[in-house]
Amino acid sequence: MSPRRNRPKGADSSGRRGGEDRSDRYGGWQSTESWQGDEWSVRHVAGASAEGKTYRCPGCDQMIPSGLPHVVAWPAHAGVDDRRHWHKACWNAKDRRTTRVQRSRSGPRF
Repeated sequence: MSPRRNRPKGADSSGRRGGEDRSDRYGGWQSTESWQGDEWSVRHVAGASAEGKTYRCPGCDQMIPSGLPHVVAWPAHAGVDDRRHWHKACWNAKDRRTTRVQRSRSGPRF
């Protein structure tokens, strides 16, 4: 008797379907979204791949601590220098935010 195949039909040798846009190198998946009339490349980053790094979220102007899952977004026509790291909630709420970031009086200015 031959062993049972556990892979779905249509999967490649790595076990993934050809149409999925995954990036295991960064621990997440990548997609394209439309925002403010532009196409944006959006990559979801797992916390393990962000270990030892901190970023400042442009949505809330707060730090994204090391090891926290988050989103990296950049205009599709732009390069690596235009990538920005967002909290997942801030990226999802980007259309509901005002253009001006509200800081407290004692908050740092960056």
